[in-house]
Amino acid sequence: MAKFVDLNSDLGESFGAYTLGMDSDVMKYVTSSNIACGWHAGDPLIMNKTVSEAVKNGVAVGAHPGYPDLMGFGRRKIDITPAEAKAYMLYQVGALDAFAKANGIKLQHIKLHGAFYNTACIKPELADAIVDAIADTYGRDIILMALSGSYILKRGEEKGLRVAHEVFADRAYNVDGTLVSRKLPGSMIHDKDLAIQRIKRMIKEGKVTAIDGTDVDIKADSICTHGDNPEAVNFVKTIKESLEKDGIQVKNIGSFI
Repeated sequence: MAKFVDLNSDLGESFGAYTLGMDSDVMKYVTSSNIACGWHAGDPLIMNKTVSEAVKNGVAVGAHPGYPDLMGFGRRKIDITPAEAKAYMLYQVGALDAFAKANGIKLQHIKLHGAFYNTACIKPELADAIVDAIADTYGRDIILMALSGSYILKRGEEKGLRVAHEVFADRAYNVDGTLVSRKLPGSMIHDKDLAIQRIKRMIKEGKVTAIDGTDVDIKADSICTHGDNPEAVNFVKTIKESLEKDGIQVKNIGSFI
């Protein structure tokens, strides 16, 4: 049976005169892009430029909304209400949707950023508000991407949305399927060969070894990769080449979900 997987990366995270990431390089290897919508990073000119580059490279475009937290890069926890979560998401997705239309494409997916992502994956009241808003506004025309096995994806499936289970190439997992906090030792996988072995097992067997040595069930529709330095870009290239060599087709989630 054919195996498919998407490679995604968070892009368009520069701001004004400040450049972050190596977007042009990573675009050569990923199949989906999560483009910042101006609240944790990005600005109108960068949003448009990044969408345009994605189109030129044949990379699918997704909105990457975060908390209104430029100084903290959207990684700080903010106590918000379900109504705010819904409005924050729609406001940012709407902005990127306009740039997508201006470049002649449709948005493929929505993937929350940073603390917004982590909180919505486990906090039902926020997840419910976000899923309801996506269902009411976009329905099955857009894919919801989130942490594999998370509450928000289960809720999305219940509402009839298309969902993509995301896994991470360089992160350790807890036994409940959540990511090990970056503050804890062992949270990052630095051995590239080990990371690729783990990815292939997630795709082929639906399993990942948690930080305590326990095997955990997992679904891998899309692999999150990073391209913020030359070494990271090379890792994305190596992942893609290794997967394809092993008979795993790398293509955007819109083509198989």
